[in-house]
Amino acid sequence: MNRAPALLVCLLTAALLASCSSQPIQRKDGSSSARSFSVTDLAKGDVDTVVEIHQQEVIATLKTLTLKLYRRNPNEWRKSGYASADAATAALFEPLERWHLASLKDQQWETALLNTWKPDVAGDRVKALMGGLLVMHMAAFDHQLEFYLLTEVDAQKLYNAARNTEAVAWKLSNARNAQGELILHSNSMDPGGVANLSFEREFGKLIGIQDTLAKIIEDKSNRAIRFGVVNVATMAFLPI
Repeated sequence: MNRAPALLVCLLTAALLASCSSQPIQRKDGSSSARSFSVTDLAKGDVDTVVEIHQQEVIATLKTLTLKLYRRNPNEWRKSGYASADAATAALFEPLERWHLASLKDQQWETALLNTWKPDVAGDRVKALMGGLLVMHMAAFDHQLEFYLLTEVDAQKLYNAARNTEAVAWKLSNARNAQGELILHSNSMDPGGVANLSFEREFGKLIGIQDTLAKIIEDKSNRAIRFGVVNVATMAFLPI
């Protein structure tokens, strides 16, 4: 007697029951953490699901940073011809819908991150900066958006992406033009002298997500991470 169909039904039923057993997190913006069940989930291990959740948080944080930067630097989205900061942000992340075919995927992220700060740049600096960060972080996941039992993730790449992000965050807060003005505005002081460090918090979240995931993958793969730092003066990034 062939028990395969019955076994498959049991597995599907168990997965569906598990997905209904806990309440999703409701966020302040009204979004939910609920993940709909798919048959492909049967080919995923626990760590694969963890990787996907961390990656989704990385992308969400990059989107938040992009929108905040566009709002603080409105001249940048105007350079690209968009009607608003929201439109410019949506356009930058639209390629993720078909990432394997996106031309952005093949962009040299190191060049984009370095070009952002050049004094003669006439184009959209936020697009260059956040596009470079998006490609770099996707490269750390080997440009995959779904992960299965046989999908390998390199803990070293995740660690290196976190260190490179630290260098970019430092550069964003300190890079100035010849007149001594910040090239891109991020953190600020309100009229009462209270610091607005929302950008620093978002970058800290992004770095923390990658570091945590790197440790999880390191433990799973038994491949030790080689620790390194980025020279922020030269912006010589760690390889991904």
